[in-house]
Amino acid sequence: MSPTGPKRPKLVADKRYSSKKPAAKQPARRKTRKPSAKRTRRTQRPKGILGWPIFLVTWVLRLIWRLTWKSAAVVALIIGLAVFYFASTLPDLNALLDGRAKGSVTILDRYGAVYAWRGDQRGSTITTQTVSPYLRDAIVASEDKRFYGHLGLSPRGIASAVRINLSEGRGPLSGHGGSTLTQQVAKLLCLGVPFDPDQWKTEAAYEADCRQGSLRRKIKEAIYAMALEAKFSKDEILTIYLNRAYLGAGSHGFDAAAQRYFAIPASDLNPAQAAMLAGMLPKPSVYAPTSNLKRSQDRAATVLRLMNEQGYLSNEQTAKFQNNPATLSTAAKAQAGGYFADWIMGDLPAFLTRKTTEDVIIKTTLDPRIQTAAEQAMAEIFATKVSSDSKAEAAIVVMSSDGAVRGMVGGRETKVTGAFNRATQAKRQTGSAFKPFVYAAALDMGYRWDDFILDEPYCLNVPGSGQWCPKNYTRQHYGNVSLTEALARSLNVPAVKVAEDVGLEAVRSVASMFGIESDLAAGPALALGASESTLLETTGAFAGILNGGSAVIPYGLTELSLVADKEPLMTQTGGIGERVISQQAAQQLVYMMSRVVEAGTGSRAKIDGLEIAGKTGTTNSARDAWFIGFTAEYVMGVWMGYDDNTPLKGVTGGGLPAEMWHEAMVRIQSELVPTPLPMIRPNNAPRFDGQVNGSEGLFGDSQNSRPQGGQNVGKAVEDALIGVLRSIFGKN
Repeated sequence: MSPTGPKRPKLVADKRYSSKKPAAKQPARRKTRKPSAKRTRRTQRPKGILGWPIFLVTWVLRLIWRLTWKSAAVVALIIGLAVFYFASTLPDLNALLDGRAKGSVTILDRYGAVYAWRGDQRGSTITTQTVSPYLRDAIVASEDKRFYGHLGLSPRGIASAVRINLSEGRGPLSGHGGSTLTQQVAKLLCLGVPFDPDQWKTEAAYEADCRQGSLRRKIKEAIYAMALEAKFSKDEILTIYLNRAYLGAGSHGFDAAAQRYFAIPASDLNPAQAAMLAGMLPKPSVYAPTSNLKRSQDRAATVLRLMNEQGYLSNEQTAKFQNNPATLSTAAKAQAGGYFADWIMGDLPAFLTRKTTEDVIIKTTLDPRIQTAAEQAMAEIFATKVSSDSKAEAAIVVMSSDGAVRGMVGGRETKVTGAFNRATQAKRQTGSAFKPFVYAAALDMGYRWDDFILDEPYCLNVPGSGQWCPKNYTRQHYGNVSLTEALARSLNVPAVKVAEDVGLEAVRSVASMFGIESDLAAGPALALGASESTLLETTGAFAGILNGGSAVIPYGLTELSLVADKEPLMTQTGGIGERVISQQAAQQLVYMMSRVVEAGTGSRAKIDGLEIAGKTGTTNSARDAWFIGFTAEYVMGVWMGYDDNTPLKGVTGGGLPAEMWHEAMVRIQSELVPTPLPMIRPNNAPRFDGQVNGSEGLFGDSQNSRPQGGQNVGKAVEDALIGVLRSIFGKN
């Protein structure tokens, strides 16, 4: 029976177990994939005869390309990291502007003008904004015309340098470097390696290492240059260059060079001067104007042309400054006072001069006009009166009566630095130039200028040496002569007698108190200048006679200060010391010495209209010839001789030294009003007849001398008075 009523829906279970059997599951049909282009290329096989070779070449090229770009990526990453590292370690700009290991010494004359430099010079800090625009343009035009367009390296410049080097037969990295200004700055900074005195023997060795051109060094330099470009702007990089570039003569930076060569700051340079400084950059020692001005001017003309080609100068400006090249300043041109500057440097503590780490300024007593006059006089005498092949040397010292040295020449070659200074370092026998100190001792003990002494054959027994018989240069004797005549004729016998009478110790004491510091002879030959002394010492001793009898200490420094300090570290206002002889004795001695020039051995030093006093000196065998004299304003000493003590031929103190003195003093006094000497002025000045040779010897021909007897000064005066009385009263 079939159920009736509404139809019952199927239960869930019913649905789950349907009466119909499911259809048999058909196996899934495999989906085929379309081969990719990459798989297609892999599966391609070479076809034909050329297939395999082409396939092989293509494979190799693909491999090279993959290796190249991957290697390049690695190298770029390494370079980038290196550049980042160097850039991060670079100090601030101000710390890079001065890289000197030592300080500088700037030496000024008595008027405050610079005349000499020592050490590593650095001027004021300059920037691309404060420096002359002509200098900035000259540097870029001559050193790196693409400076503002590259990133520290110039591939075009490097390729050009390699090509030039190969064409000239050198290695690709030898010679022209193709360096940009940034790379040059990297070299100046020594790639960030500071100077270490414990590592390097000298600063020169350190700088040589900084400039080496190995491939490894070039790579590091390139990376450092890019680091500079990453750290600083173009103007900042150029500012470092402006302050650190070396330009010869110890000048570091363009301001120091502008002061050194043109006596102006770098901000005032005109195109010709700027071109000359920029032209020095490749080879400062070669193109320095103090080395060869014409060569430096020719190089500057090339730089001006480059500036014109790159649009920095008009045609009119270029022609103007090429036709009117830069010239040196007066101080740079003269290069005077080198011996004086060396003397100052050697006379002061090393930590303030030769080894200073500070910038020092020294004001001195040097007078450039007097210095030039002395140098010109020496050159004139040697050019006109000395054989061109002669090796004889000379020295000159000029000073005021208080010891202030106004000029110094230490040898025939005047434009030198660090040379042997014969004015201060050579100790030579003074000969008869010592005699004024004998008479100074006598006058101070009561003798007078007009006292008489008998000039006759005379011998002494010298303990340990035997008999010694001094002789006059002329081998003649003149009987009773006054002290004035004895000095004017430079007679040896009277000088020895006076010294014996007043005592050798008194003579030695007077000479040493006047400033003759060298060891003085112990025997009677002391009176004839057997002792050695420097020209500076002896000239200073004569200054004591001029100033009235007070000792002087020759000096050249008036003030020493550090650039950073307002107050000086040292000052000097005068060199006058203790009184040695009375003023009356000094005035008599000045008068006696004036007769040496008026009518005695120093007559060749005479200048019309000018009162002069002095003394000649010639040592035994003429190994040394001296003339030391003075006017009311200046004392000047002149020495001539050979460095190896070879005897001079035909030269005595009254000859060439007196003439050299004359030549210099004429120039020195040309701008001065003549002033009378501080001396006595007797109404009846002593006169003597006869020709004076202007020469004197030291010991005479002592080997063949025989005992002739002698007398002291007191007996000579007594005999002279008796002779006068007899002539008046006619008594025997």
